[in-house]
Amino acid sequence: MLTVALNGLMGLLLALALGASHAAGWGWAVVWGVLAFIAGQGGTGYLIQKRIKAEMAAVQKILEDGQKRLQMKVQQWQMRPPGSMKQAQMEIERDQRVFVDRALEASKGLERYNRWAPLMGRQIATLKIQLYWMLKEFKKVDELMPRALIMDPMMAAMKMARMYMNNEEGLDKLFKKHTARLRYGQGTLLYALYSWILVQKKDIDGAHKVLIEACEKMENDTIKKNRDHLANNRVGHFSNMGLGDEWYALHLEQPKVKMQRQSRFNDRPF
Repeated sequence: MLTVALNGLMGLLLALALGASHAAGWGWAVVWGVLAFIAGQGGTGYLIQKRIKAEMAAVQKILEDGQKRLQMKVQQWQMRPPGSMKQAQMEIERDQRVFVDRALEASKGLERYNRWAPLMGRQIATLKIQLYWMLKEFKKVDELMPRALIMDPMMAAMKMARMYMNNEEGLDKLFKKHTARLRYGQGTLLYALYSWILVQKKDIDGAHKVLIEACEKMENDTIKKNRDHLANNRVGHFSNMGLGDEWYALHLEQPKVKMQRQSRFNDRPF
């Protein structure tokens, strides 16, 4: 960390200067040196974090603007269905890649702070994982995942989903680790995901126990319905569709898009 080294050097030089010149006793010289170090860290930290937040906000704006354009296009298609759903899906993926690639390019500006901000490398890795995940470039996700900061349920869910895709061990341990720190009402996606994984592995009893625990910690209709389905041997009715985009963002299932057929009377002038 360059900021720590530079501010530490500044504090040391100040202490030596005060002590050697007898401007202050060695005890006070050390105190002033420490205070100079703390002040330097606070000042440089504030300026660096301010710039980092601005860079992060720019990346986020690119994503938000791109998502809004996609949503508008999908809404138009719901009113006027495209000729080919396959072509429509390809167009969405192409448009998404354009703005995600722009966000990845913008994120490169953050790399200049690698040596100046604590955990900056991990923050950049975490951001890029989310962007590559949107593009389904899982090889790059796997390369970056060991450096990621798994601090929120969505990132934990992405790591769990990737472990499931790769048939890795340790899912149970990871699930328990991240759900243990959650407050009441949090972690719906983690419980829904882990129960889904257990259902895929034919561990229905295990999935049911997970959903019972989830219902004790949160109020969610999808969680309750799935718990009841498994309790009554209706495994075929188990579905996380009610979680919407949050669930489908994990790329474990594809949403079933229903387009509204345009009425033949829509163009009548009355």
